[in-house]
Amino acid sequence: MLLGEADRGKTTNMTPPKLPQRIGRLEELANNLWWSWHDEARKIFRSLDYPLWRAGGHNPVKVLREINPETLEAAANDPDFLAAYDSVMSAFDADMNNPNTWFETGYHGLLSGPVAYFSMEFAFHSSLPIYAGGLGVLAGDICKEAGELGVPMVAVGFMYPQGYFHQHISAEGWQEEYYRQLDFTEAPITPLFSYRELGATAQLRLANTPIYISVWEVLVGRTRVLLLDTNLEENPVQYRQLSSRLYTADREMRIGQEIVLGIGGVRVLRALNISPDIWHANEGHTSFMMLERVREEVEKGATYSEAMKRVQTKTVFTTHTPVPAGHDVFPLPLVEKYFSGYWSALGLDRSTFLQLGQQSAASPDFNMTALGLKLANHRYGVSQLHGRVTRQMWQVLWPNTPEDEVPLGHITNGVHVPSWIAPELYYCFEDCMGKDWIDHHDDPALWERLADFSDAMLWRVHLQMKRKLVGFIRDRMRGRWIDDNVPWGQILAMGALLDPEALTIVFARRFTEYKRPFLIFRDIERLKRIVNNPRWPVQIIFTGKSHPADFASKHLLHQVYSLAANRDLQGRIAFVEDYDMHLARYLVHGADVWLNLPRRLQEACGTSGMKAALNGILHMSVRDGWWYEAYNGANGWAVGPLQVTDPDKADELDAESVYSLLEKEVVPLYYRRDRNGVPHEWVRMMKESMRSIIPRFCARRMLKEYTGRTLKAAASAPVRDSPVT
Repeated sequence: MLLGEADRGKTTNMTPPKLPQRIGRLEELANNLWWSWHDEARKIFRSLDYPLWRAGGHNPVKVLREINPETLEAAANDPDFLAAYDSVMSAFDADMNNPNTWFETGYHGLLSGPVAYFSMEFAFHSSLPIYAGGLGVLAGDICKEAGELGVPMVAVGFMYPQGYFHQHISAEGWQEEYYRQLDFTEAPITPLFSYRELGATAQLRLANTPIYISVWEVLVGRTRVLLLDTNLEENPVQYRQLSSRLYTADREMRIGQEIVLGIGGVRVLRALNISPDIWHANEGHTSFMMLERVREEVEKGATYSEAMKRVQTKTVFTTHTPVPAGHDVFPLPLVEKYFSGYWSALGLDRSTFLQLGQQSAASPDFNMTALGLKLANHRYGVSQLHGRVTRQMWQVLWPNTPEDEVPLGHITNGVHVPSWIAPELYYCFEDCMGKDWIDHHDDPALWERLADFSDAMLWRVHLQMKRKLVGFIRDRMRGRWIDDNVPWGQILAMGALLDPEALTIVFARRFTEYKRPFLIFRDIERLKRIVNNPRWPVQIIFTGKSHPADFASKHLLHQVYSLAANRDLQGRIAFVEDYDMHLARYLVHGADVWLNLPRRLQEACGTSGMKAALNGILHMSVRDGWWYEAYNGANGWAVGPLQVTDPDKADELDAESVYSLLEKEVVPLYYRRDRNGVPHEWVRMMKESMRSIIPRFCARRMLKEYTGRTLKAAASAPVRDSPVT
């Protein structure tokens, strides 16, 4: 039995649906997430049964499981459906089998094996909810773009049947968390192997207890994603739960997860006869992967020093966290408990082993980022400013090196354009820039053609996307009212009064103090005058989750929700619950302004604003993260001065800047229309935003940069200076 005998949630029917032979490849298409960023493929499933498609969260696997067989027979005899089906399958086959990809054309023979990309979370589509936020979305976008470019990649992560929590807001305005068990029969995943098929090499020990691993496979275009699962009856109960839920607050469970991901992930790849050439660790959670590879080299006969150098040369490490509190650390006694029988296999004693994860000799904890930085020669932050902050933060590992010479660079993140662009805008770009524009979207010259695009057409498309956003939120609220019998006042606070004609500002991000969601309420009377202007109304949509253990951020969320329920704000403030990828797409398609107010030097990158800019939404942000690089004075707005060191002063200046920008620039510009209702100056800013941002902040540019700077260097790199251990 591939799954083992453990309870897997609802796995009563793993048998594929019986499809008519003529359209028999629908199951294959549904189980490759390629369809999620190709609108013509989505249209095929949508056209089969639109109510089922909508009710199932745009999940084709679920559609095929539940659809009436007679509907499938009718589709198999419908000439229009068959023409669309044949066209999509032809495009799918061309992408899957293209021998002349960008990577193959420019870097043929560079790598002896694939890039192994390890990440704690991946966000591909809402039908597979194994992500919490931006780190997972970035990982998903990298996997998609790697397949598009032909970069050989195999990704390794966890199969979380409960994923991250879902969020309800109570009538009193408090976050309530709940978890849904994933129905494995309705997700685009395939059971690959159990530990029995993998053999002993895919086993490991936790505190002297043998742990067994099964593997699920997700296909993301040409990229394979392997998800590890410990929910097997052969494992002790406490270890069966390791893969159940993302980002547990229990430190012992967390270190167990990271051991399974890092050490177990390497062993699974070996058991599957996958031999990566380059190993990429996405954040410190995955750093044990490097230790396991050092152990392998020592087992083959290398000294520890030789083994470490070999591993460093082939390892890429990306850190995303610019504040010390955000890094994953474990108490030394906990590390000793789980590694007491491991360090000898590295040829190390206890003290030398523990030093690998210490920032300095006086550090009381084992820091996973420190471990990753020490065992990788290719180290990156995720934006220009974050690279600078990270060099300052980790200079302690290179005490004799000037800060600006610390061997830690940056490659600014980007977003997967086909996944995040609104279909309506995609087709407009085809008219403006040619049918093949998506193949060249990282070319800045392409976007110069936007100047010739009709202002009126772009504005019509934008208003269409905005109406879809408001309609989607209203439908969500209607469902909560009908299904959960929530009070009407709560429905109003969550967006029932949103106006598709009003200037719409969105604040969508994880709720935490440093992101300052409450800043715009600093002068509540001034805000009331702005949003309640009868001629020029403004509405602000808030959404985001607080970590279950972060009670301070839960209070912030409660404050914002309470103001959304305040009658004096006349329904112009809304808090939309349960922020996920599905909601995010509507928001980044249909807002007018994307608001971002982090404390300076605490935003590593912040890719949600890139997704919004891709769709012509104007960014309004503190110049932190990616906006430090992107802002040019004409493509959005910069909040506050460039540098302020005192937090209280920063709050004062930034709040004043937000109010002043809204009153003097943003609101007047939005409502300055010609006789046909087109705000030409606003649309010109939209065009400038897309022109200046899309080619520079797309995943295609990012992957090409990683390939040219990192994969090429790691494939034939000499050993570089390593940090003091």
